[in-house]
Amino acid sequence: MIRNNETKYILLVFLAICFLATGGIFVKLSYLPPINTGFYRVLLSIPLLLPFVWKELNKVSKKDILLILLAGVFLAGDLILWNVSFYYTSVANANLLANLVPLVIIPFSFFIFKEKITRTFFIGSIITISGVIVLVSGKAVITTDNLFGDMLAFLTAFFYAFFLLTVYKVRERVSASIIMFVSAFGSAVTIFIAMLFTEGVYIPSSSSEWLPLIGLAIFSQILGQGLLSFCLGKVNVALSSILVLLQPIVAAIYAWFIFTQKLTIVEIMGMLISLVGIYIVKMKKKQKVSHESKEEIVS
Repeated sequence: MIRNNETKYILLVFLAICFLATGGIFVKLSYLPPINTGFYRVLLSIPLLLPFVWKELNKVSKKDILLILLAGVFLAGDLILWNVSFYYTSVANANLLANLVPLVIIPFSFFIFKEKITRTFFIGSIITISGVIVLVSGKAVITTDNLFGDMLAFLTAFFYAFFLLTVYKVRERVSASIIMFVSAFGSAVTIFIAMLFTEGVYIPSSSSEWLPLIGLAIFSQILGQGLLSFCLGKVNVALSSILVLLQPIVAAIYAWFIFTQKLTIVEIMGMLISLVGIYIVKMKKKQKVSHESKEEIVS
């Protein structure tokens, strides 16, 4: 499957990020422990996705089913380590280290998928990552006391990167809805096992406990992760990983608007630096398309 990185799909990636960024809101509103919250996020998505996929399931090969289940395990690892890291390090440290996904994906994109990484793209990526570091590092403190939690948060970036890379590969043959449905089983089983050894199993008992979980399943899992999975069939994985760095920016804006958390000058500077980096990455794409169009006219 050829990814042309069309602007409309890049805008859809941004929309997916806006949905994904709501995850922090629903987790904050959840009455359940964090790993339990992640479990219900994927579990509740299964019956909601079933009407859209049940006719297609028998057309998917066993090999792809196994790959998608593996993707679900990777996503579960991301959710588990992300949530557990908060017990051992600060939220700022976790945000900083978990957003280093492009450092894993870009080498894989270049060496495994043979995608061209131009110098301009690389520079734009470095600027974007630097902006995210500025955005979240103001509250981050790297000490030996936080070392274990920092390691868990850093591993989160690897698990999410491998989730995206696996989905990217499978999207050549399988629809995003099938991927989200099947991967949810892999995620749910993995998270359930983790729950047994950590928090135990909590069952929501009131509508106030169910509503944040349902919101998390619909907005963050189905609309956010599902739309991003769809776009991985249209946009290169390296570019997608850079665009995903917009998530902490959107999350910070949500926190300012909903929870009245003030944005500092440093945080605003970090946002602006990241946006400049995204513009440079996208600007290169426009220049390339324009150059190719001129060559076609001349020929």
